[in-house]
Amino acid sequence: MLVDSHCHLDRLDLTPFAGSLDNAIEAAKLAGVGKCLCVSINSQNQQAVIEIAEKYEHIHASVGVHPLYTKGETASVESLAKIAKHPKVVAIGETGLDYFYDAESKPQQLGLFRTHIQAAVEVDLPLIIHTRDARQDTLELLKKEQANKVGGVLHCFTESLEMAEAAMEMGFYISFSGIVTFNNADSLREVAKAIPLDRILVETDSPYLTPKPYRGKPNSPRHVVQVAELIAQLKQVEFEHFAKATSHNYHRLFKIPEN
Repeated sequence: MLVDSHCHLDRLDLTPFAGSLDNAIEAAKLAGVGKCLCVSINSQNQQAVIEIAEKYEHIHASVGVHPLYTKGETASVESLAKIAKHPKVVAIGETGLDYFYDAESKPQQLGLFRTHIQAAVEVDLPLIIHTRDARQDTLELLKKEQANKVGGVLHCFTESLEMAEAAMEMGFYISFSGIVTFNNADSLREVAKAIPLDRILVETDSPYLTPKPYRGKPNSPRHVVQVAELIAQLKQVEFEHFAKATSHNYHRLFKIPEN
């Protein structure tokens, strides 16, 4: 069974599933996707993702503020640590830096990113990192705040192999989304080939980034299969072996029992 290590179940387009999240999750199961991590993006939807995780045994949650949703956010180490004590919360994030879409909010992004790292270290939970066009600042802050104490994942990875290697040295995993299937993603596919199998995760980031051949249609956890199939082919390993390895990575990183 596969794992979708990063999705936003509270934001899915449920039209293909008769408006039912139950149906979307059942469709993922039928496709061979056994577990999902439902990731929050700001303080407004943290409770929603926790409630989804509470409803489904095989779904867990994270709590954090996405770097593009920093406006008006007042998250503190204390507030994040408090909500992270919920038994279904297994990570802090997503958090990080995004200078591609919103370089103007760099000071706010840096401040909240630091807060998230400190909270993760305090509660001993791994970090879910969003990083785009901010390689140097991301790595420097992770090092400065000793993120190596908890590790985590660089999700929806689109950066260089050098950045991936620097992150892995700090105990981080590298997660690939549907972007790796896109026609213009040759360089990213080369990165995926180079990442050791014991450091790879796969995700949909649904409802975004639907992989080929379903681009243009709503994304959901069932489509993590296409991501996994492609990377398994790139690495020339059997799909079943790849699925087992990445699922094991997920359970190891987020300290979730394999059952």
